[in-house]
Amino acid sequence: MRRGAAAMTELRILATTDLHMHVLSYDYFAERPSDSFGLERTAALIAAERATATNSLLLDNGDFLQGNPMGDYLAEASRTSRHRPHPAIAAMNLLQYDAATLGNHDFSFGLPFLERTLSGAQFPYVSTNITRGAGLPLVDRIVLRRELMGQDGIRRPIAIGLLGFLPPQTAEWEPELRGVMEIDDILIAAERGIAALKQDGADLIIALSHSGIGPLAASPRMENAATALAALPGIDVVIAGHTHRIFPAPDHGDSPGIDAELGSLAGKPAVMAGFWGSHLGVINLTLAPTVEGRWRIEGFTSHAKPVPKGANLSSSLRAAMQGSHRDTIRHFQRRIGYGTTPLTSHFTHVGHDPALKLVTTAQSWYVRRMLRDSRWRDLPILSAAAPFRAGGRGGPDHYTSVPAGPLTLRNVSDLYLFPNRVCAILVTGTDLRHWLERSAGMFQRVTPGIADQPLIDPDFPGYNFDVIDGLEWKIDLTVPAGSAGRVTDLCHRGRPVAPDQRFVLVTNNYRLSESGFFGAVAANKPVLFEGAARTRDVLRRYIARRPVLDQTGQLGWRFQPCPGTSVLFDTAPTAVAHLGDLVPRVEPVGPTASGFLRMRLHL
Repeated sequence: MRRGAAAMTELRILATTDLHMHVLSYDYFAERPSDSFGLERTAALIAAERATATNSLLLDNGDFLQGNPMGDYLAEASRTSRHRPHPAIAAMNLLQYDAATLGNHDFSFGLPFLERTLSGAQFPYVSTNITRGAGLPLVDRIVLRRELMGQDGIRRPIAIGLLGFLPPQTAEWEPELRGVMEIDDILIAAERGIAALKQDGADLIIALSHSGIGPLAASPRMENAATALAALPGIDVVIAGHTHRIFPAPDHGDSPGIDAELGSLAGKPAVMAGFWGSHLGVINLTLAPTVEGRWRIEGFTSHAKPVPKGANLSSSLRAAMQGSHRDTIRHFQRRIGYGTTPLTSHFTHVGHDPALKLVTTAQSWYVRRMLRDSRWRDLPILSAAAPFRAGGRGGPDHYTSVPAGPLTLRNVSDLYLFPNRVCAILVTGTDLRHWLERSAGMFQRVTPGIADQPLIDPDFPGYNFDVIDGLEWKIDLTVPAGSAGRVTDLCHRGRPVAPDQRFVLVTNNYRLSESGFFGAVAANKPVLFEGAARTRDVLRRYIARRPVLDQTGQLGWRFQPCPGTSVLFDTAPTAVAHLGDLVPRVEPVGPTASGFLRMRLHL
């Protein structure tokens, strides 16, 4: 092998993550095309990046299977097999992915469905920390043997090792996996995988980490372990995901081991490509041969490239998806009821959300029926839920918005995005207060007497903003988030909740995980009910049993008054049509650069 600069070469690594079945650029909730997401748009950027690269790899980082109505319909219809690939797999086959890993939501429809889905892939799925996978067609590591064209025009072999990881909590989040699948600590599994790949002769090791960018310091069973993973000797490149963030990005922020400008974790090249095909991760490696005949990284650049709004759509992907697309639309147009009021999430962060109220009401109705012959039937039943479509990183169109009139299956999916299962636990008044204190972390602390302070903490995930139907309480924004005393005047049916008072709390299976946001409160509580029914199925049954649905939007909480003080929050521009549902203290301020409508709330 010739030495020196002439023998150097470039390798471009392209990565998608958290597609969540957004293969087509179509918003099934609004029933119209979208220019904000979709792998068929990302495909044009993939082609452009490949065309200007001498050597390239295309990888996916998981959570591809669940996340929109088409994904739900395909799982329900269950028509996929080795000979009839799942449309998402067919699309990835067409784009010639080199390899992929799994994310936690890829297990949402059960192992048999996932196994059938993966059987159609023409590329390997690697998952290193799944130590018992119940027959899934996975490998714990893989070496891609390629030939790279050097700057001197000579092809030379390289062995590229791939490891794949997903949060170890996945087996807790998905009840069907308990006792069937074992998922190890990411860092422990990585150390085994690195050693094995070194024995396999890997020149370069890429970690497909469906895990967020967390602290550099390692801790047991980290959910967001990408930074600590990058710090392990032997890892050369990290593809991160799971948290739907963009990295590198100027607004990401630096902390030990994280360089958000350079795009490195623990000094290693890293990227996180947003979600739903919004971005393409692009890492360019400059490789040089070593005296041992191997390769080393001489330099790198890392970018999360946004897909242009006017990107050309992939006609081949659209053709492959067209039949499933038509079937999905037809299925979700089925009428199941009628509503007299709009169901929106535009003002969920100021205490008004008829869509969320419908979810909590349906959950209570269902569990009351399930417990009517049990020893718990006389306890008060409360119902917890969070808004899944309420703006944030999803943008100004990412709100539940169901007009008054006929209600369809599409509307049910809009009301509740994830295929969670309904369950119920036994809690005390103290538990409820702690639960609501954690939820109130959504809001920033305000200073009395100052106008137009920001209300929402942008780093707080909206899916962690649980409200509890059946209670009344106030949130004192002058108290720091996370501090005791932010939740005040906690009552049930007009009476103060006693610390030792017992309640049935309806929630979902994800909330029962010890590692979840509410794990410190929910974990190890007596489980009174844990069935197979998914929340969307319960919603469908509840709506179908009512000739006319007349839904209120009051969620039972409000902010503690603070005279002379106002806060600002963003919502959808279409929220103006629903201002009449609120008290006069809310008024529009104007549009934002990102397309939201800014609102002012007088406390």
